[in-house]
Order: sequence, then C-alpha cells, then structure tokens
Amino acid sequence: MSEETKPGADHRSGFVGIIGRPNAGKSTLFNRLLGQKLSIITHKAQTTRHRIPGFYSDDTCQIVFLDTPGIIQPAYLLQEKMMDHVLRLRNDADLLVHMVDGRRPPEPGDVVWETLAELKLPVVLVVNKVDLLGGDQAADEAVAQCRKQFDYADALAISALDGSGVDALIALIRDRLPPGPAFYPKDQASDLSMRFFVSELIREQLFLLYDKEVPYSCAVNVVEYREEDLIDHIDAEIVVSRNSQKGILIGKKGSHLKELGIRSRKEIEELTGKQANLKLFVKVREKWRDKEGFLKSYGYR
Repeated sequence: MSEETKPGADHRSGFVGIIGRPNAGKSTLFNRLLGQKLSIITHKAQTTRHRIPGFYSDDTCQIVFLDTPGIIQPAYLLQEKMMDHVLRLRNDADLLVHMVDGRRPPEPGDVVWETLAELKLPVVLVVNKVDLLGGDQAADEAVAQCRKQFDYADALAISALDGSGVDALIALIRDRLPPGPAFYPKDQASDLSMRFFVSELIREQLFLLYDKEVPYSCAVNVVEYREEDLIDHIDAEIVVSRNSQKGILIGKKGSHLKELGIRSRKEIEELTGKQANLKLFVKVREKWRDKEGFLKSYGYR
C-alpha cells in the first residue's frame, strides 16, 4: 500500500448513496460536496440518468458519493434502468443520504418510502433548501413528517445551493463510516471517463435549450474523442426517437444545432482547460428508450 493511500489510525472510508425524488437537489449537493461540477444540473426533473461516483477526500477520510437518478415510478425501459442504479445501492453503499425538498416532503404513499425500505441501509435524512423555508420551524416540520414514514439514523437541514449545513453533513457521514484506507488516490475526483462527462455536458445543454419532451427523448453518444496537446477533437451523435424531434433539434438552416454546439463547446472547454473541436450529428432511433440493444450501446446497462 502506498503512503498516499495508507490510512491513519482514525482514517475512515466508505460509499454513500444520495437518493431522493426528482428536483430535491441531489446533484447540487453532490457538486457542492466535491467542490466541482461532476453532475449536470437543470431546473427540469429527471436530468440525472446514471449513477455518478465522486470522491471526497481529506486527511481523515475518503467518502465515495454516488449521485443517482430521482426516484420515480418507471414508465419505460430507460426509466427502469435508471431505477436499477438506485436499487443497486443495496449492495454497493454503506450509508444513504435521503434528500428531501423541505418545501415539499414526500407524501405517505410516495414510491420513495417503498424504495428506502427495499434498500435496507442506514439512512440520513437531509432536508434541503432551508434558505427558502423561512426559518427552523419549517425544517423541523419537514423532518417530523418524514420520520413518521421511516426510521432514520439521523437528520439535519441544509442548503445545497449556498452550502449552509454541508460541513456538518460531511462530519456526520464521516463518523458513521467504518475505519479503512482510501479506495482511490486522494487527488482523484471520479473514475468515469472524460467521454462520459462530455456527453453529459451536451445533454445538459439539451435540457436548457429545448422544451417539453425533446430532451427526455435524447441520448448523447461520443463516437470519437481524440486528444491533442492544445485541442480535443470530439464527434458526438444525438439520438432522438422521431423525425419530428430531429427537425426541432436542428432548427431552421441548422440554427438550433449550431447554438447547442456553441454552448456545449464552452462547457467542455471549461472542463478540460483546452480548446474543443466539437461536431454534432443527429440520428433517429425509433423507441430507443424501450429497446435493450440501444440502451446498452448508449451506456444504460
């Protein structure tokens, strides 16, 4: 074992899944915990489709946080695979963080309670958006409402947006993890590839630029990623379900696709610190969200 990963006497490590309903603030918290943007964030629900690992490391611990899709009742195969990412935490995580929007705690019949019971792991309740609640009483009421439905190991209120309460959450999680060494080098942020993060940044811009069902019908597949010292050459295809969606994506004389490329390129260059030569192509794959072969090829396994 290298000196870098050798644990001190009190060093702790473990895997922590972040779960909750769509738009509870899971990805905002995930990025706040890591001090950088690894998960894409938009105002629309169900932006996150994959389980994304991010490594929080300091001298006392390494916490592998796992950002997950929002808990929903699946309507098609893609959503079933998204929920599989959540349910696999039962075998992969030591602890769960259940994120709740303090303004809208889940109702008694919500699918989230069934999911928590099925995962059979210790859970910390995190009531988010205290900056919007107007006082401690509203946060306490949200905690009380959730505790009626589930037996939490602990609970606290935070704002993932402004960071209040996040240090206390890290300390609470650290104390609940077992002693152990770091799983990854302390300067590593994730084990996912740059191709993955580039495809996610393009998909984020799809959600920000297009309305209604179009972003939900899109997948992004990076088909070529060639790195040079000063520039990366990237070819990416955007897959849609119908020809009409292809027309919307491209726009009149290619105007929409051009804007998508400009915005995506800016985000990619900010991530890599280099220039990006980005080429986007649009393909139609009918009902790809319900076809196992397409889903596997686009990374939904």
